[in-house]
Amino acid sequence: MEKFVIQGGKKLEGTVRMSGSKNAALPVMAASLLTYGKTVLKNIPNLSDVRTMANLLRVLGAKVYRDGKILTIDTSSADHFDAPYELVKTMRASVVVMGPLLARLGRARISRPGGCTLGLRSLDQHLKGFRALGVKIEEDHGYLESSVNGLRGSEIYFDEASVTGTENVVMAAVKAKGKTTLLNAAREPHVVDLLRFLQKMGAKIEGIGNDLLTIEGVKDLHPVEFTISPDYIEADTFLIAGSITGGDLLIEGADWNASRLEIAKLHEAGVEITREGRGIRVRSPSRPKHTDIKTLPYPGFPTDLQPQMTGLLSLAEGTSVIAETMYENRYTHIPELQRMGASLRMEGRNVVVEGVEKLSGAKVMASDIRAGAALVLAGLAAEGETHISRIYHIDRGYENFDEKLKKLGAEILREEE
Repeated sequence: MEKFVIQGGKKLEGTVRMSGSKNAALPVMAASLLTYGKTVLKNIPNLSDVRTMANLLRVLGAKVYRDGKILTIDTSSADHFDAPYELVKTMRASVVVMGPLLARLGRARISRPGGCTLGLRSLDQHLKGFRALGVKIEEDHGYLESSVNGLRGSEIYFDEASVTGTENVVMAAVKAKGKTTLLNAAREPHVVDLLRFLQKMGAKIEGIGNDLLTIEGVKDLHPVEFTISPDYIEADTFLIAGSITGGDLLIEGADWNASRLEIAKLHEAGVEITREGRGIRVRSPSRPKHTDIKTLPYPGFPTDLQPQMTGLLSLAEGTSVIAETMYENRYTHIPELQRMGASLRMEGRNVVVEGVEKLSGAKVMASDIRAGAALVLAGLAAEGETHISRIYHIDRGYENFDEKLKKLGAEILREEE
């Protein structure tokens, strides 16, 4: 396995361009199964999760080709319905092939997914939605066996605004007979990307960007070309990278509207953030101030940014409180930041952060994508040398993270353990 070795204390300066959104690319790739022929996807990040999804599509019978940031998926001969454990265990998002397979073949056999261990993350909302569309589902030794003789539109209320649940059920509903209404649907920017892709394919969807979606099923969809939007979580991570190092960064491709609440919170922390051309500039000349955050479904503060923000607030003046409401296991970065000198204590589901003047380099371990990113940011700001192991987690969600940071002045090396 590989690790990062970081010499901290360097201000990040310069310009960095954002990659395409992984969280949009994966369901859009799965949605290519809804049609026959060649789908061309642009601005696709080169990430291990994207490669896993490409391999899964190949197992299902599709042909997948990559040329730089362009991915071509030919689904003409995709006639398999079995998503095996060997692939699905590494990535939770693989479950989103279930909806397209039911719409295409009327059958799917999906292993329960793996990925980052953030908590239970039940599939209840997926299964509830599919059953409402007429799907029969049984579980057999960790596999979900599902079949349907013609999907039927229905009114579906999600008990929680599940992102992958919304994506999965929508991809089945676009080819169901009649009208489907989804209440309490997820609204994240990557969900919007998927819905716009489906619209371009010929799906009839109303309410995009809202929590109420109305879908009129169609018989056929057609292949299209589509460009994936920039990754707003990557952009937010670089906003914090500039903030935590006292740097001056121009983040090209960053979407101000997608990151509006995160920008507001960084403003509260005393960070200067402005629109500039086709991007966002962040300047942080002094120590950040304390602020409180509470994770919520979009448009609330994203859980995918909580670990990185925890790292920043560890160096802030005063006391901050962080409330993680989304995932019960999203605090695995806490003991690692404590190794670096952060003053953090748990109070129920909350973390109380007493800001310290400095962090110190240490040997730490990434346990998931965002926890790993938080440790990289802390290492950039810390005094001395930080070693971060299990960086394969980081590679699942950030394209060329270390190379982008190097170009901004960071001293970060990728080494064998």
